Amino acid sequence: MTAASQNSYCENPMKTKKGCRSPFNSIKVFVVCHGLLQLSQLLLSGYLKSSISTIEKRFGLSSQTSGILASFNEIGNTVLIVFVSYFGSRVHRPRFIGGGALIVCAAGFIMCLPHFIMGRYEYDKSIASVYSNSTDICQPGATNHSSNTNHCVTKVQNHNMDVLSILFIGQILLGIGGVPIQPFGISYIDDFASKRNSPLYIGILFAVTVMGPGVAFILGSAMLRYYVDIDKLPASEIVLTPSDPRWIGAWWLGFIVAASVVALTSIPYFFFPREMPKEQVTDEISEERTLGLTDAFRKQPDPSEPVSLAQFIRVFPKILLRTLKNPIYILVVLAQANLSAMICGLATFMAKFLERQFSITASFANLMIGSVNIPGAMAGIVLGGVIMKKFQLSPKQCGAMCVVGLLGCVLIALPLLFLGCSTQQFASPNADQRLSAGLWQNVTECSRNCGCSKSAFNPICGADGVEYISPCYAGCQDVSFDYKENKVLNYTECRCVTSPGSGRSATPGSCGTSCYHLFLPFMVLSCLAGALASTSQTPSFMLILRSVNPAEKSLAIGIQFMLLRILAWLPGPVMFGSVIDSTCILWGKKCGAKAACQYYNNNLLRQRYIGLQILFEIGALIFFIAVYCVLRHKEKVKIEDEKNPEMQKLNEKQENLLIVPRRDTEEAA
Repeated sequence: MTAASQNSYCENPMKTKKGCRSPFNSIKVFVVCHGLLQLSQLLLSGYLKSSISTIEKRFGLSSQTSGILASFNEIGNTVLIVFVSYFGSRVHRPRFIGGGALIVCAAGFIMCLPHFIMGRYEYDKSIASVYSNSTDICQPGATNHSSNTNHCVTKVQNHNMDVLSILFIGQILLGIGGVPIQPFGISYIDDFASKRNSPLYIGILFAVTVMGPGVAFILGSAMLRYYVDIDKLPASEIVLTPSDPRWIGAWWLGFIVAASVVALTSIPYFFFPREMPKEQVTDEISEERTLGLTDAFRKQPDPSEPVSLAQFIRVFPKILLRTLKNPIYILVVLAQANLSAMICGLATFMAKFLERQFSITASFANLMIGSVNIPGAMAGIVLGGVIMKKFQLSPKQCGAMCVVGLLGCVLIALPLLFLGCSTQQFASPNADQRLSAGLWQNVTECSRNCGCSKSAFNPICGADGVEYISPCYAGCQDVSFDYKENKVLNYTECRCVTSPGSGRSATPGSCGTSCYHLFLPFMVLSCLAGALASTSQTPSFMLILRSVNPAEKSLAIGIQFMLLRILAWLPGPVMFGSVIDSTCILWGKKCGAKAACQYYNNNLLRQRYIGLQILFEIGALIFFIAVYCVLRHKEKVKIEDEKNPEMQKLNEKQENLLIVPRRDTEEAA
């Protein structure tokens, strides 16, 4: 049965065929299922970002390397998305979506493998237990405990290569599996939903999918409360706590949970039909005038004859060039690229930023992002869709709405440059003097002949308010502990601690920063800024859908996502990671090789990290202003043409000539 005959058959009230009453013949059911699938897909991809700082510490990665890892799934996605989007309605889209979801599921299970093939997590056990040897206190006359041997360096490098290779393979599969999910889903909804409801459905879809990263951060918060080797060690042998700088959470466990959820949500797609009856509306006039976009962008009907892949490859450059020449399309995509780059910085490194700025645990940082920032963005997306449906905004009004949202976002984000903490003063023999700006002191002399390990990292807080990277580098020669609780109470006789009358003592753990009271206003402002920026999501996407030839809708969406990946999602995490690395004061050491950063210059980190986000927001604002100006010009021309019928007919003829049907394009090729 063809789509047309099926529609007429199911629309006949006298017919009650079982296939027509199937829940899988309802576009509303598809919207629900697709929202759940995209939520679970983004739960999996977002989980990596929620645990990125933990993975950095576990395997000694820099932020730039973790940024490359975070963006690596876009490579497979970018290569395939245009060609997959080309197929559009030519294939069974629901089944392609389901198949892609199964690939995403496999990627999730692959990404947890490093935990099972690597050994236990080893950290500096400087008297973490009363039963461990006390090599990390100062032992006068001892030789340096240097682990910088060729064998050790080679072993660490090989392990890191193995881990990165597995994670990169998982990321590539994650990108490949995600290729058909969003473009096919959106085009499927737009094809079979009424034009009145399509913006609302897509707005709801975007809002639900935004919950994916939110749930991912909440899942990360829950998983990182458990010790990384919870499956390898009994609870009695786990002596670290989440507040300890050396703590590593069970980052791998979330991948298993998320991959299982993706597998479950992929099942319904194998039951949806290739084509379903078009959703009906009661008000036909409203159907034609929804958003004013149909009148503004007149396009030709869908050609009936499909083209082969070889013909598509030949004609694709011309279609791409024509699409990119569309001023509304390219300006909106460039604005979205700036917003996507900003989202990259928020999604990938926001938790790490909060950890460093306000001295909170990774688990709590993820919880705040998942329960505050993500719901705020979701509310902004829903608000944008509701405003469009209620007021039936014209194209120019859609552009104005995007401008207002981004302008408010920039104004609210500016104070974030000043809400944060300075780096605590710390003591180390190897800090970067160019970036430290007096935040550190050299302890080479007072810890001389203590035999301190070059890779030691067991922060303690001296009575003088200075944080020392280990008891040995504080010159501590004695330790007192609670035998009953099996924990260190304090260190004494610390030669480097200069506080008079304190007995030169120090307590285990970091001194932390001293401006936690700024954390609440920071979160409130960042949530408001994200919500305002998100109001532009639905109107900007609907401008793209209504500004292209309906016959090339799927392809236009594919080109859009390809450009967003090339311009934002691929370079974005690497850019933000490089900016973060540029503020590192002290790099960790593992077998003599550089590992994860231990201390950042918090002021520089805040200025560069937030400043780069604001820069992208300003870029998006500029492009949305340009969109508004173009739409305003089109509206003026349309009003003038309506006053002159002959000019209106001439413009319609010229506009139709600009849009070459696919069949004609093939013959030209």
